[in-house]
Amino acid sequence: MRRATQALGRFAKAYPAVRLVVTTGTTRRLLDDVIGGRLEGAFVAGPVNHPEVEQEVVFREELALVTSRTIRALHDLIDLPDLRLIVFQSGCSYRARLESALADMGIVTARPMEFGSLDTVVSCASAGVGVTLLPKAVVAGAWQAGRVAVHELPPERAEVDTLFIRRTDAYISSAMAAFLDMARASGAH
Repeated sequence: MRRATQALGRFAKAYPAVRLVVTTGTTRRLLDDVIGGRLEGAFVAGPVNHPEVEQEVVFREELALVTSRTIRALHDLIDLPDLRLIVFQSGCSYRARLESALADMGIVTARPMEFGSLDTVVSCASAGVGVTLLPKAVVAGAWQAGRVAVHELPPERAEVDTLFIRRTDAYISSAMAAFLDMARASGAH
């Protein structure tokens, strides 16, 4: 996400005459909007399998389990009597990954709390309301400030490709081509 916003910022500065409209949403909603032609393209967490969608890996991110500082190790989660998931709404790929990672640890919980703001998700994890799964780069500031604990996951759970998706039959304008070049450059760092 951080790399996507960096690319957006560079693009807006380089091409001030281009009207740029940005929207956020779950992977499912963004995919539906691209297929429906409401969006030219979208950044989503992979993988995505749909015959009408072309996808390109733009960068790879490392996910981590984010908790309050009182949780010192992942095994401490097993002893919590009322573990809650702090997540975005259904259709978010990070949510599905979180549920799967916890299931691998023997933790099955049906107590998700859904929010629409990244800041709220991080704040709730910080306050001990529950746990979440986010890219490490997204929570780096809160982690460095000592507001949250970040727990590493095994590589097969932690690594996620961020894709840029668009319809296979979509026309790629010069503005879109320039934006994709900047996004690719952001992923190379």
